[in-house]
Amino acid sequence: MLMSTQANRYAHQLLAARANSQQIPCISKDTPLSIADGYDIAKCIVDIRTAQGETPIGRKIGFTNRKIWPNYGEREPITGPIWSHMYDDTVRYTDSNQGVQSLVGAVQPRIEPEIVFKLRKAPKKNATLDDMADCIEWMAHGFELVDCPFPDWKFEAADAVAAFGFHGSLIIGEPHMLSSATRRNLADILTAASVSLSYSEGAEFTLHSAGFGSNVLDSPLHALLNLHETLKTQPQFEPLAAGEVISTGTLTDAYPVKAGQTWSTAFSGVALPGMTLSFI
Repeated sequence: MLMSTQANRYAHQLLAARANSQQIPCISKDTPLSIADGYDIAKCIVDIRTAQGETPIGRKIGFTNRKIWPNYGEREPITGPIWSHMYDDTVRYTDSNQGVQSLVGAVQPRIEPEIVFKLRKAPKKNATLDDMADCIEWMAHGFELVDCPFPDWKFEAADAVAAFGFHGSLIIGEPHMLSSATRRNLADILTAASVSLSYSEGAEFTLHSAGFGSNVLDSPLHALLNLHETLKTQPQFEPLAAGEVISTGTLTDAYPVKAGQTWSTAFSGVALPGMTLSFI
């Protein structure tokens, strides 16, 4: 278990690395680090960022895609999801599902296509999957830009928790308001949904990957319920609240991006438009 002074020191180191676009060694390389330790560091970070004027507006859930767990973790593979805060200066909306994103300051950036929810009310303590669906105001497609301060994306799960969950920014497409009928069937709809991810460095797009809602803890709605259950065990953090924006995790693996590329998505099985995002 980390002492509070240690957690605070690591929080400042991670914030400094982020501010200066620097890579640093994994915390776990020299210090035994549990998942709980990672969240202690994350709590210090949210307190510091809030004191500096940033406003938490939601959460990102990471490593919800079981298909990619074996690809991450230096000593041990990832075996479960993590979460981190998102802020008013890291989340934005596109016009007409098209956007441009600067990579200035991003460290080893990668792109993730995700399903995003906005909550219209807080879930009750013992919420079921149907209860969670009833809490959602809208859903949208989003691209999360993740970046990693640890060389070559080599880390342990606790390092990822501490390092902002690798959240860099979230670009959200057109919100789709949910009807009562959609809420009742949301888990099944999203389980069956799929996305194609393509990219271009010129005029022609090349299919790069495909992903499925079922990869994300069975569905993005299941990922939201998992977050709610996790927060009940973490009294140092606020529970989910009305108005929060929740990014539920990547439908594909996370892929490296660079300036000059344009990435595009298309969905099937769910009434969401794709997005196009160009990097500069």
